[in-house]
Amino acid sequence: MADDKSPAHAKNAAMKVDVELVRELAQLLTDTDLTEIEVEDNDRRIRVARQSSSVAATSMIAAPVAAAPLTATAAPATAAAANPIAEEHGDAVKSPMVGTVFLQPEPGAPPFKSVGDAVAEGETIIIIEAMKVMNAIAAPHGGKLVKMLVTSGQPVEFDQPLFVVA
Repeated sequence: MADDKSPAHAKNAAMKVDVELVRELAQLLTDTDLTEIEVEDNDRRIRVARQSSSVAATSMIAAPVAAAPLTATAAPATAAAANPIAEEHGDAVKSPMVGTVFLQPEPGAPPFKSVGDAVAEGETIIIIEAMKVMNAIAAPHGGKLVKMLVTSGQPVEFDQPLFVVA
């Protein structure tokens, strides 16, 4: 006879969903214009996601897992290289947050856009992962992707130039 705490009972027990918590998380997504949020406590984990204007957040979940970590010596060189570019490209789209850049929706997928590609206003160019939330960064206007100023897996700072669309 299996007791209530046996592994067999745990596998057969129905998952209890806190509907009010899910509603609160969904409202938080709407209020903050986020695409995804995840909370965890003890043995329970709840993830709520919605589609952004052009990219499904669920298709981007694996991106941070596959990203190669940067070494401590690579980050300063990248940051130093960004300053002259920022001065040269005052019209660059800048990062709205601190995070990690991803150029493709998931590992192994082609990049959203490459230099020379035509882009439409609102079209996703890159993703910035911040605190396990994927944030699509879109073209502010239509044109051509002239320059990509970051690489996939690169950490970025607030207001750092990301790309140029002309």
